[in-house]
Amino acid sequence: MLQAKTRWEVERLDEQAVRRLAEEAGVTPLLARLLVRRGVRTASEAAAFLNPLEQPFHDPFLLDGMERAIQRLRRAIEAGERILVYGDYDADGVCSTSVMMSALKEAGASVEFYIPNRFTEGYGPNMAAFRAAKERGVSVIVTVDNGIAAVNEIAAANEWGLDVIVTDHHEPGPVLPKAYAIIHPKKQGSTYPFRDLAGVGVAFKVAHALLGRVPHHLLDLVAIGTIADLVPLVGENRILAAQGLEALRETKRAGLRALWRQCRIDAAALNEQTVGFVIAPRLNAAGRLGGADPAVALLMTDDEDEAAQLAAEMDELNRERQQLVAQIADEAAEMVRRQFPPEEHRVLVVAGEGWNAGVVGIVASKLVEQFYRPAVVLAVDREKGIAKGSARSIHGFDLFASLSRCRDLLPHFGGHPMAAGMTLALDDVEPLRRRLNAIAAETLSDDDLTPLTFIDASCSVAELTLDAARGLERLAPFGVGNPRPLVLIEGASVETMRRVGANGAHMKAVFAQEGASVDAIGFGLGPLCEEIAPGARVSAVGELSVNEWNGLAKAQLSLCDVAVNGCQLFDIRGCRDVRPFLERLPKEKRLLVMFRQGTGARPDLASFRGELRCVLTDEEAGALEISGRYVVLLDLPPTLGRLAALLGGKEPARIYALFAQPEARFFRTFPTRDHFKWFYALLHKYRSFPLAERGGQLARARGWTEETVHFMAKVFLELEFITEQNGVISLVRAPAKRDLHESPTYRRWRDELEVEQQLLYSTYEQLNRCLLDMTRSQTHEEANVQWI
Repeated sequence: MLQAKTRWEVERLDEQAVRRLAEEAGVTPLLARLLVRRGVRTASEAAAFLNPLEQPFHDPFLLDGMERAIQRLRRAIEAGERILVYGDYDADGVCSTSVMMSALKEAGASVEFYIPNRFTEGYGPNMAAFRAAKERGVSVIVTVDNGIAAVNEIAAANEWGLDVIVTDHHEPGPVLPKAYAIIHPKKQGSTYPFRDLAGVGVAFKVAHALLGRVPHHLLDLVAIGTIADLVPLVGENRILAAQGLEALRETKRAGLRALWRQCRIDAAALNEQTVGFVIAPRLNAAGRLGGADPAVALLMTDDEDEAAQLAAEMDELNRERQQLVAQIADEAAEMVRRQFPPEEHRVLVVAGEGWNAGVVGIVASKLVEQFYRPAVVLAVDREKGIAKGSARSIHGFDLFASLSRCRDLLPHFGGHPMAAGMTLALDDVEPLRRRLNAIAAETLSDDDLTPLTFIDASCSVAELTLDAARGLERLAPFGVGNPRPLVLIEGASVETMRRVGANGAHMKAVFAQEGASVDAIGFGLGPLCEEIAPGARVSAVGELSVNEWNGLAKAQLSLCDVAVNGCQLFDIRGCRDVRPFLERLPKEKRLLVMFRQGTGARPDLASFRGELRCVLTDEEAGALEISGRYVVLLDLPPTLGRLAALLGGKEPARIYALFAQPEARFFRTFPTRDHFKWFYALLHKYRSFPLAERGGQLARARGWTEETVHFMAKVFLELEFITEQNGVISLVRAPAKRDLHESPTYRRWRDELEVEQQLLYSTYEQLNRCLLDMTRSQTHEEANVQWI
């Protein structure tokens, strides 16, 4: 058995709907299954989903408040009033700021931007910044990617004669600010067809309404912000991301082109992963370590030299950010292990002095990945008596809803079900920890605390073709709400398997099933090669993709998880020093079984003597609990029945067959009935025979071993066919008729030879069949997959 790292869930689909969609839309059954999984039911819906570049955008004026906001902005532009774009310091906020600035400038506005400092001002509007804007002559403020929670700040702005237009996408609280206009797709009563726009998506809708046309030239920025903010890439977000990626590949922005050069990005191959793992982290780095203004400057500059300088600065800041994250993540993980062990805390809340508040969100994500618990990571400021930080969640735990139940402890917080930011008094950190853990105790089951893998489709190896892999590429761009499809294969045989890469870190395999095969690669899964037996039937979860090498394209399964149901046999016969091998097996799993007491005296077992279990009778073998264990059979049992008593009706996870034997008999002559007949006839002829003196001579003459001759004599003695005195054996006159099996020596020799032939000298396939048949006599195999 090989346990999967995560829980696998596959949604049961309406197979009739799948077949119908495949026929009507002209797609493969696998692609149809994935579309149905994403809520697509008709051919027209499939066409819209698969062709996002051809889809139109919703009318921006369907957003509540848009008409009023655009009228105010146009009045300000006509009157020459000063407008301030009030942004945020993450990638979405930076892109939102750049989109809004670009649109307002294009419309002829007198406009500037302001992004608060994460460390000195925190997230969202603050009164000092609003007051300063008023003093500079600003009369209209447009927030982007923030503002929906700024009830007090906007109330003050109203008193100072500022008109504030809020454009945001974060979860609205129970009380909304009394802004001049609020443009928010989730605002209560909103009839806008799509609720999940990112901050930059809302800014794009304002730009569309203000300019009176779709601002395609801003889509490159929209793609970055939308993908970076991890909003669901479905509906209008899918259209924005797809068309925005096309625009990114051909962007003329000096800053982005400089970033491509700095990071060696191939513009033609740029996709959502490039944005998420290369571009967004660098735009985020500025606001995480200092002010975010350079990131906006990079996106908006027309100067090639300035662009190159800013791109290099962003790249260097990102390296600093990576080092900082690694240091804080190590400290936070150690704090969890020492003070808040996951087995006792369903929500991890850690706080540290000197931690950079700009990277604690990334650290929270790393804690979730390592411990699979919702995590809150707080940077402590003792001088101010506050803690500021970020939270990340797991499936089944709504962070925003849970934090909302702790509003009395959180003067400032906001976010989504899976991520949030907050500021609180230092004295309230422990109460927050207790409250969140109490909420988690109500809402999270033990199963919820095991990582979950949502599988899109269960299919046969035959379905994993090159055409199928190319068909799946039509589902891109991938992201939240539209993840890269994970497919499941079950019961496949391992055709080949080996470790590859530096230090054998990765697994390369070929899985086969009913005449079809598929290549598989498992990055970081190299050690599993020692945990999958040659005859195993594997279940595997992975992403199907196209692998091109030397002009040859093949389908390839990029493995995420692998499992083997039922017991596995590992053949370690012939291993002379078993100590290093045993040390690699987890102590809590291994069970070291021997059938002969002398085996424990082996030097390589010296450090394991406290673990050795000696089984000397069938009753002891039957009573030994081995289910779920890694059973190491150190030596040969005296009979196959002893082994059957140990294994039968039980469920060991694995069997490691060592079967050490100090003296084997396989190539010795085991006498047949003809041997016994000839020897008896010899004794009948001479009546006696000097066995001690001439046994060796007789054996050589017949081509036997001397041991064979003495063995037959002992059997005859036990059957009372002969007598022995002083090394001379003599035939008994008229002995009773008896069968050879009545001799204990004959039975023991026969059993031991059978054991050697079945267990020691059999092929792997024969041994596997023999041992696993014993375990299967009363056992069943467990499934990895939970169907929902």
